[in-house]
Amino acid sequence: MESLRKNFQIIDYEPEHKQRWKEINEAWILDAYTMEEIDHLHCSHPESSILAGGGQILLAELDGKIVGTAGLLKDDEDTYELIKMAVDKDFRGLGIGKLLCEAAIKRAEEMGAKLFYLFSNRAGSAKAIELYRRLGFVEVPLDRQDFERADIRMEMYFPNQA
Repeated sequence: MESLRKNFQIIDYEPEHKQRWKEINEAWILDAYTMEEIDHLHCSHPESSILAGGGQILLAELDGKIVGTAGLLKDDEDTYELIKMAVDKDFRGLGIGKLLCEAAIKRAEEMGAKLFYLFSNRAGSAKAIELYRRLGFVEVPLDRQDFERADIRMEMYFPNQA
């Protein structure tokens, strides 16, 4: 992990990252699921579907290459959803997902979120769910399903947000 930190950084999305954003996200979705309408929208049009509404996109960069993604979709002034949290399969197991998720949590808190939540799938994303738990997300009832594949909702609150 120490050598990773020397050549690794979390950066903000820029338009030139669009193709890599799409590649990484479509690859992980198609590896275990099928692309849904919302996936096509977020993967192909992140500027209008995520950023224009006040959301943000973080990217994991290793040796100058984008290897991971995390989107923060703004619901309202107090609520953000973690979406498209993915690491290129050739770079998994290096701790990139943990660093990216930690950065997303920190960014949500900096943006004034009181609630940060996500949807996932127990079978296809078991390792990610373990990571989310370790970082402070807790399982809550699945009150809605934005994705057919979602079978778990997890969230965290930021108590210091007034």
